[in-house]
Amino acid sequence: MAKALFGHVVAPAELRVAEENAVLRARVRRLEQELQELRAQRDAAIAHELLSLAGDNAEPALA
Repeated sequence: MAKALFGHVVAPAELRVAEENAVLRARVRRLEQELQELRAQRDAAIAHELLSLAGDNAEPALA
């Protein structure tokens, strides 16, 4: 019944905007997750490359 009352009180245009807003928020969350994964992959690749360049002569930075 609450949905019926909400639909009756709120204009259809407002409902459409609310639905679009929910879809866009979900998309932003997915894109933020993808960005976080890509950054982690990039950081891992950079670390791997730096370690491979240092080779066996690597020493701790604070030694």
